[in-house]
Amino acid sequence: MDLLKTRKYSKKNQYLISVLLIVLTSVLCFFSVDIIGYKAVALILLLVVSVNAILFDIFPVLLSALLSALIWNFFFIPPTFTLHIGTAEDGLMFLMYFVIASINAVLTYNIRKVERKEREQEEKEKAIKLYNTLLNSLSHELKTPISTIIGAIDTIKDNPTKLSDHNRKELYSEIEIASFRLNRQVENLLSMSRLEAGFIQPKVDWCDLNELVFSAIKDNENDEKHHKIVFTSKEHLPLVKIDSGLTEQILFNLIHNAIQHTPKNTTITIQLDHNLTHCFIEIFDNGKGFPENEMDYVFDKFYRLKQTATGGTGLGLSIVKGFTEAMNGKVLLDNLKDGGARFLIKIPCEFSKNTNLENE
Repeated sequence: MDLLKTRKYSKKNQYLISVLLIVLTSVLCFFSVDIIGYKAVALILLLVVSVNAILFDIFPVLLSALLSALIWNFFFIPPTFTLHIGTAEDGLMFLMYFVIASINAVLTYNIRKVERKEREQEEKEKAIKLYNTLLNSLSHELKTPISTIIGAIDTIKDNPTKLSDHNRKELYSEIEIASFRLNRQVENLLSMSRLEAGFIQPKVDWCDLNELVFSAIKDNENDEKHHKIVFTSKEHLPLVKIDSGLTEQILFNLIHNAIQHTPKNTTITIQLDHNLTHCFIEIFDNGKGFPENEMDYVFDKFYRLKQTATGGTGLGLSIVKGFTEAMNGKVLLDNLKDGGARFLIKIPCEFSKNTNLENE
């Protein structure tokens, strides 16, 4: 795979590598010419020129074509060790070899150039599609809470004396919920920007996983009115050395995703565990699970399951995957036999000492 990236090398290195490939091939052919014949050497050298044409830019390839023709003439075409060509047939073969090698270099370069343009066009179209998807998502996810906040504030301002304390508290509650929703979407966008830019550098420190779970549940309390979240703290769980901020965001997004995409009255269960080298976070529900044909895409950014309720930017699970991998962990997803889905997060970490491990 690294060879296929040689076009990213400097011009100097491209010239050097292409020449070395021709020279090394010529040396090997020189010691086996009595077996394969000098005409077969031409085909082998032409193959090497073709490989160079795939890997390098046009001028290093043209140089290798010229060099291979001269080497074939000097070392292989009778009489050897001279540029003189003994027969008209060999002269014609030499001319055809040079022409074919040159045409091969130019055509391959042009084909690669066209392919590169097509690939750039595809990437551009993909970027536009993602951009439109993001705009469509944001038009709903950001506009809705903003409209709620503005509407509630206008109501309070226009009716300062007519509103009862109960109505005023309800409006304040709507503003609070909308603000949290707005803040969540902004944080997701910022998190995805950090992931895309490669700026995620985990800051590990000792923390209590139980506390992180309770905190993530509390942050979701405004949305969990129609769901039941079950979590029993893991006694004797040692302190773990991980990035608590990233881990809490993983927990929050997984819980929020389960709340958002499962039917009412669904039970969401959270379990913690560990062994000698990893801590495990397991979140599962008794909902409908994921469609089998879409499970490979649920961690893609901006991807939202088909035939689901509108809402969400499709960033939550991609952030879960990105943050988990930033800590050298893995996230696994599967459907349960009795219904529902299960997310399993495995994160390598250190544990506080003097703790008896239950799952060694």
